[in-house]
Amino acid sequence: MAINLDTYEYIIKKLATANATLVAVSKTKPIKDIEALYQIGHRDFGENYVQELIDKQLILPKDIQWHFIGHLQSNKVKYIAPFVHLIHGVDSYKLLQEIDKQATKIGRTIDCLLQVHIAQEETKFGFNEAELQQLFASNLQALTHIRIKGMMGMASFTEDAEKIRGEFKTLKRLFDIYSQLEFRNCTLSILSMGMSSDYKIAIEEGSNMVRIGSLLFGSRK
Repeated sequence: MAINLDTYEYIIKKLATANATLVAVSKTKPIKDIEALYQIGHRDFGENYVQELIDKQLILPKDIQWHFIGHLQSNKVKYIAPFVHLIHGVDSYKLLQEIDKQATKIGRTIDCLLQVHIAQEETKFGFNEAELQQLFASNLQALTHIRIKGMMGMASFTEDAEKIRGEFKTLKRLFDIYSQLEFRNCTLSILSMGMSSDYKIAIEEGSNMVRIGSLLFGSRK
């Protein structure tokens, strides 16, 4: 399927009213599809798999801002540390430590989002409320080469719009609480929630970054 440019323009206009950023989720999609969006000025792309991200980054223009949006294993951080723009799914202090370690080695500061578990599904990752509290009470400032820029979360996979809305409200409440805190390496400004099926609800509930793939690139096989 070719890129749906009409849908892209519609989404961009919708997000503009909320001052929100679109991350085009290009996982498993061919280079030509990414190039089609790049040619009309889009620069933020999201990938779920480390090797696929590395392969695409080597081929595509260097001004693309690559977002890693999948579940990141600590032993693979070193492969994306030199170029990744934003790591969305940071779900443990251990992973933050590894990102900091790899960033220190290459003299970069890497921006991260904390993944919060808001869905009623065991298959999703993320901090719960108690773990978030524990994280912020820990020695975050010892990590000198990361910046915690915000939070991200995924709602339950359901057609129940009110359930989705409630989960987004939970994340927004936590975001508002912790965005009042300011450490040297932690200033929360990004609330990343909303995908192809629920981004409109997410925007209504305060999201300022959405991750959309199938609406733009078509369904994945």
